Amino acid sequence: MERRNFLRATVLGASTVAFSGSLWQGAALAAPAQNAPGPYGPLQAADANGIQLPAGFTSQVIARSGQSVPGTSYTWHNAPDGGACFADGSGWIYVSNSEINPGGGASAIRFDSSGAVTSANRILSGTRQNCAGGKTPWNTWLSCEEVSLGFVYETYPFGGTAVQRPAMGRFKHEAAAADPVRKVIYLTEDETNGRFYRFVPTTWGDLSSGTLQVLVAGSATSGSFTWANVPDPDGSPTATRSQVSGSKSFNGGEGCHYADDTVWFTTKGDNRVWQINLTTNTYELAYDDSLVSPGTAPLTGVDNVTGSTYGDLYVAEDGGNMEICLITPDDKISAFLRINGQSSSEITGPAFNPAGNRLYFSSQRGTSGSSSGGITYCVTGPFRT
Repeated sequence: MERRNFLRATVLGASTVAFSGSLWQGAALAAPAQNAPGPYGPLQAADANGIQLPAGFTSQVIARSGQSVPGTSYTWHNAPDGGACFADGSGWIYVSNSEINPGGGASAIRFDSSGAVTSANRILSGTRQNCAGGKTPWNTWLSCEEVSLGFVYETYPFGGTAVQRPAMGRFKHEAAAADPVRKVIYLTEDETNGRFYRFVPTTWGDLSSGTLQVLVAGSATSGSFTWANVPDPDGSPTATRSQVSGSKSFNGGEGCHYADDTVWFTTKGDNRVWQINLTTNTYELAYDDSLVSPGTAPLTGVDNVTGSTYGDLYVAEDGGNMEICLITPDDKISAFLRINGQSSSEITGPAFNPAGNRLYFSSQRGTSGSSSGGITYCVTGPFRT
């Protein structure tokens, strides 16, 4: 039996946990996603921006690294990475990290109700290789340093001075996702033997103090888990991932997304999307490229992830063929878009505007393959909401 068929049979045989949350109740049993036609139909020919989209969707360039954001005098940062959108009255703000070292930081672009740019500005400076991060319910952006003993910085898209949050642990941070029900922040670690963490603030809404915990589980791809306190969140002299016996190792933690009592995160080293069911304290695979059968796995180099209000997951590729793939609540996966002519880049920062009809993202190195060639896009169309 081929490896992918064997693995799929093994996982499906052990997978007996129903999807959690109202958005995912259509699936009777959770199972790794399989190939299927996308809900918006096949990709069309590339548009003027080199992007293949389903019929009815259009793309536009919002900003380019090293150039003024159109309509402003602000120069867009190099290597745009993780991002998020914030409601701003009748408009919204899109924030984006800069994955360069030194320099790093993050910037913000403000849009009016029609999606036109009204201003842009820097919200974080002087940090290192800010890769992904996460939005908080109190409208701050957590910008994470993807370096050894990196910090999380809390930034203020609506105005205010960014603050370092050492209580959230020092490690090779990647992404963060806030859970307002359990009042915790989930954190991924981009190491080949990285861990999955949660930070429990002493006071919800104040990240200056609290407890860093790590997920403890077996070596299987599904099962139950517990949380254990990390004794020394500063990661010195012993790395946080090595401090708790029995903590589960994940191969290259990347994007992270929370919705409806479920948190999903990706691991690029093995092309997986993990699903943590928080009401049952169980974990399983939402996607594994080795478990796609028959056919070719559409998603490789899994990286940043976001979700729509409908419950679809949008997973960006670092590698593969420069696609954002869509995983539906009933375990179907398809390519939503593909960028042509940028094979030396990666797709980063997918995020929906508050209405859910615009998807922002970046090609980190654009057509040049250099951090100075980043391009930030917006796709508009009839997204399911």
